[in-house]
Amino acid sequence: MPPLIIAIDGPSGSGKSTLGRMLSRALNLLYIDTGSMYRAVALSVIENQVDAGDPEAVIKLSEELDINLEGDPDSLRTFIGSRDVSELIRTDSVTSMSSIVSAIPGVRRAMVARQRELGKRGAVLNGRDITTVVFPDADYKFFLTADPVKRAERRYLEDHLKNSKTTLDETLTDMIERDRRDTTRADSPLKVAEDAIVIDSTGKSIDQTFEEMLSVIKENSQTAFERCDEKSATD
Repeated sequence: MPPLIIAIDGPSGSGKSTLGRMLSRALNLLYIDTGSMYRAVALSVIENQVDAGDPEAVIKLSEELDINLEGDPDSLRTFIGSRDVSELIRTDSVTSMSSIVSAIPGVRRAMVARQRELGKRGAVLNGRDITTVVFPDADYKFFLTADPVKRAERRYLEDHLKNSKTTLDETLTDMIERDRRDTTRADSPLKVAEDAIVIDSTGKSIDQTFEEMLSVIKENSQTAFERCDEKSATD
């Protein structure tokens, strides 16, 4: 059975991670949260007191890191070497730093190489350049978006479940700035691939968006049906 690659891009708060996990479960595919990999680099920059304004130092660090993703979509863990950093990479400081380090071309090249290696056996990947750079020939390419205020509200609620003290206004301001950096960076900017399926989830529930994506895949892929059957047989 040929590997199936499903690539999902979109700005912060668009639902990429949640929907990526849902598709991974439904289709019995490996789930790769590429954002966690950049967060791992950001954490290492902070912990090692590397100057984020020194691209060469950050690139060198990223190339040396042994970053791995382990577990199923519901319990995906991020490791640096043998150290589980899954909780540490979700802090506000790491979130801010990850947007900075991910804009460095050399860091992106190092992470793209690792992402391609992980995805060789078939996977669902989400990020900001998956459809345009990492897997431009993916079987299915989705670009998720939503109204900025709605995206900020989603991120705000998600962060507060983790006891974040950030206000909604602060979340929206940070998101707008992150969108600006992601879309204007010189290397692998966030943009819609020409052949990507664009889905605006404003006013839609996560389940409605998931069903829309899954129906597109099932309508065009016998492999997807086979994987669903395999998953059902093992549940």
